[in-house]
Amino acid sequence: MSRMDLVKEFWDFLKTRKKWWLTPIILFLLLLGLLIVLSSGSVIAPFIYTLY
Repeated sequence: MSRMDLVKEFWDFLKTRKKWWLTPIILFLLLLGLLIVLSSGSVIAPFIYTLY
């Protein structure tokens, strides 16, 4: 199963079940994960880790 299949299946789930409140939660978690991954080797890392 490719990543696009997973995204399409999640999108179909949101449309079918009308769970639109999940969208901001998922986007926030994805952005937070992306921020952690991209800044893990940078100068910003100590500031991000203090959030936890």
